[in-house]
Amino acid sequence: MTPATTTRRGAGPEGAQGSSGRRSPGLLRTGFGLRGPRHGRHVLSADDVDALALPIGDDGVVVGISDDGQPAVLGLNRPTPYDVVLIGGLWTAQVIALRAAATGARVAVETGRPQAWVQMVHAMGGGQNGLAVYEVGRVPPQGASAGTPVLVVRDSGIRPPRGRVVSGPWQSVLTLLPYLGPVAPRLIRQARLVGVQRISPDEAAELGRVMALPRSDVEALPTLGDGVTLWCADRDRQYVMTQPTDAETGLFGTPRRMD
Repeated sequence: MTPATTTRRGAGPEGAQGSSGRRSPGLLRTGFGLRGPRHGRHVLSADDVDALALPIGDDGVVVGISDDGQPAVLGLNRPTPYDVVLIGGLWTAQVIALRAAATGARVAVETGRPQAWVQMVHAMGGGQNGLAVYEVGRVPPQGASAGTPVLVVRDSGIRPPRGRVVSGPWQSVLTLLPYLGPVAPRLIRQARLVGVQRISPDEAAELGRVMALPRSDVEALPTLGDGVTLWCADRDRQYVMTQPTDAETGLFGTPRRMD
């Protein structure tokens, strides 16, 4: 063995190498890299697995608090087409759009009242931070992908025209209807998720027939408070209260059904 090789092997803390050329057992226990899964502390016994609990749940936009006090999460960023219809107020749609942008999604708003979105555009840096507003029928292809998911908000009144931009992989579409109108049944049938805020008793009865809602929900819809939405997906229904943050209150005001 050459002297140079001996020098390299002897480098390190004093006492790390004994006169016999073997490493000290203490060195293996104290450092110079993790041993990974071979280390006993990284292993659970079969009996311990049942006691392991991890806070894993859906990811997405927190749209409020459910009636049992749990966060209600709306998963908008999906690899498959996802259509949402909200029969309700602009306030709720804007809160959802803002929170979607906060999760990293780009938001494209198709609207006939761009002035209602101006304050939000300015708050988000003049459209440079993931929000763009377009005239009705003028939304260009968004180029959605897993890395840049898109939410298209259609705020086009009670009779939204058929848009050129539809839902697709990583591109969800939320259609806002101020109240139940003639095209609502068609949009509801096409949607994967429907949100309903306070509506009139006649509208509630009609919606109950279209969506096969139980009588208790039909009777509850005309009495819902501001900021409360009944979200319906397939046979699942959940009442959710959207509570604004201080920043959202400063931007949009307090929850309201009508604009």
